[in-house]
Amino acid sequence: QVQVAESGGGSVQAGDSLRLSCVASGRAFKTLAWFRQVPGRDREFVAARWAIGNTFVADSLKGRFRLFGGTVENTVWLQMNDLKSEDTAVYYCAAALANFYPYDLQTKYDYWGQGTQVTVSS
Repeated sequence: QVQVAESGGGSVQAGDSLRLSCVASGRAFKTLAWFRQVPGRDREFVAARWAIGNTFVADSLKGRFRLFGGTVENTVWLQMNDLKSEDTAVYYCAAALANFYPYDLQTKYDYWGQGTQVTVSS
């Protein structure tokens, strides 16, 4: 059974940091990624990581957001620093069975988590 589970969301103040985790189980995934969505707006790409280590972060978030994996397969962490009110969104983890370009193409992801809310107060 495939599961994609996010955790780590919450409410923080502007300038704070937060770390989200994603664990995908049930298949051997080659790409794990984060997207986020604000009500009324399109879901947007945040970051992606290939199992071999290549990591991609949205240009607008570089310098504040970092995606990294550990020794546990199918697990990634999204480190978010210096959070701003505009980072408020539901953050979704997505898993794909392949590596591909462009890595922000949502239709290429095979499984999605339920999402975790991040709220940043200014």
